[in-house]
Amino acid sequence: MPYRRLPNTDQARLRAINTAILMGQKKPVEDLAFSAGTLNRLRNFFPGFETNLIHHKLARSQQDKNSRAYLETARKARIYLSHFIQILNFSIQRGDMKAEVRNYYGMVGDKKSPSLILESELLEWGKKMIEGEHQRVLHGGNPLYNPSIAVVKVKFDQFVDAYHFQKTLQSNTARWTQKVSGMRAEADEIILDIWNEVEEYFSSYPEEIKRERATEYGVVYVFRPMEKQRNEVGIKSRLNY
Repeated sequence: MPYRRLPNTDQARLRAINTAILMGQKKPVEDLAFSAGTLNRLRNFFPGFETNLIHHKLARSQQDKNSRAYLETARKARIYLSHFIQILNFSIQRGDMKAEVRNYYGMVGDKKSPSLILESELLEWGKKMIEGEHQRVLHGGNPLYNPSIAVVKVKFDQFVDAYHFQKTLQSNTARWTQKVSGMRAEADEIILDIWNEVEEYFSSYPEEIKRERATEYGVVYVFRPMEKQRNEVGIKSRLNY
């Protein structure tokens, strides 16, 4: 026999609930295969669940849409900052500047270029390089060029703005994800109650007709591979007959 499969995605839950509501609109309460109490609970639950799903989908879409532009902005900032650090190190290697100037940039006792892979590293070293160059020049040093710190700052500021905007989008997505997650248990409980009531209502019907009637209320049945094969053979036999 085919087995009943409860929804395991939010869209499947929404379809199951919506199907039951539509049946409640099409039929008088006394003719429904589930109780008036369940219908009222369903109607009270559905608007909030649907709204949260819509907002969650929109938040996720906005985050994903902005993600590509954000990653490109971060990439540009990382390149310009990396190149600036290379120019600084090259100047020290050539003897144009003393190694001690690294102290202005927070690179105390470290001759290696800092890692810029993580967002936190990019934020940290972007601030240090901009402030460090400002202090070095303030104390009589010649500005570095190709790229200049002014250009680096433009790219870095663009990254900072994009970073905070992306974090806001991620926060919105997380908030709506939490709201939807908090409603899933109740959605599953309501759907299970409806399906149990529907199957009980049609329990006296022959198995095939019972499934057909229950399917109209959104109940989903799944045939196992062998059952599906036998069912297809049976249908073909009836058609040939």
